[in-house]
Amino acid sequence: MSSLIAQTRFSVLDRSRIREGRTAGEALRDTVALAQEAERLGYHRFWVSEHHGVPGVAGSAPTVLAAAVAGATRTLRVGTGGVMLPNHRPLVVAEQFGVLESLFPGRIDMGLGRSVGFTDGVRRALGRDRDDAADFADQLRELLGWFRGTSPTGVRARPAEGLLVPPFVLAMGEGASIAAHAGLPMVIGDLRNRERMQRGVDHYHTHFRPSEWAREPYVVVSGTVAVARTPEAARRLLVPEAWSMAHSRTRGTFPPLPPAEHVEARTMTARERTLYESGLTGHIAGTGEQVAHALETLLKETGAQEVLVTTSTYDREALTDSYRRLAALVSGCADAS
Repeated sequence: MSSLIAQTRFSVLDRSRIREGRTAGEALRDTVALAQEAERLGYHRFWVSEHHGVPGVAGSAPTVLAAAVAGATRTLRVGTGGVMLPNHRPLVVAEQFGVLESLFPGRIDMGLGRSVGFTDGVRRALGRDRDDAADFADQLRELLGWFRGTSPTGVRARPAEGLLVPPFVLAMGEGASIAAHAGLPMVIGDLRNRERMQRGVDHYHTHFRPSEWAREPYVVVSGTVAVARTPEAARRLLVPEAWSMAHSRTRGTFPPLPPAEHVEARTMTARERTLYESGLTGHIAGTGEQVAHALETLLKETGAQEVLVTTSTYDREALTDSYRRLAALVSGCADAS
């Protein structure tokens, strides 16, 4: 059972979640520290995300944060999960990744998404609306053209032109089709909706067209993976994020992460309780043996070449311990294969 896990790459996406009573600066520094630990543990890549106007997320400028992560590590691949391309001009995105690749050659990934802001207010502030997501495929082609030097404008993207920065498409909604037709690696989540995920993976494999970026399909599945000494401890890692999601669904704002004990002591409305309990389900969480079994099943079903772990929680020591246990599990499978 261990050989499939041993053949799979494991990577980390950290959203720079702000914790109750802590600052955004601390959240960003926590991300850099986690990247250093991920490198020591042997994870393949470390990505950061883009969120605007969200009280509970400090990561609003992923290429800036990626530079800090790359500067604090030596061998880890570093990238974005992702830059939301509809929010930006493709030329500027190409220039930013050209600078990153020039500073940290051979270590930079370009994860790209099609979301356009969490609320109407954020979209207005960005000068965007929901319909801009429909232009993602065209924006993607323009962006990749800047690296090839094929822009009809006569402008050259410096220092991006001629560099090879691996692009990945975050596949939500139509993303699987766009990734397949562009011949790009695909990142797909979440683990809580396996049927939807599998449909996206199947569509991607069926319609994939080889390109200069990828000769064969490459699937990265993303989601929460929590490993602890007991199933109860692993489940407790999920509590802060589950409450934050329930809070956002009922009150319209995504808050900083609270300690698990504060959530467990709360009196919730029936709707809050339903959303909270739902937020605790569908993830991969448990002891090392339980997580190994769940990962084996996931990898068999999806044929994924990589798992991007996106776990967030209040207790950073428990989070780091979870990543250590997962790395030990993967290493143990490799040793046994």
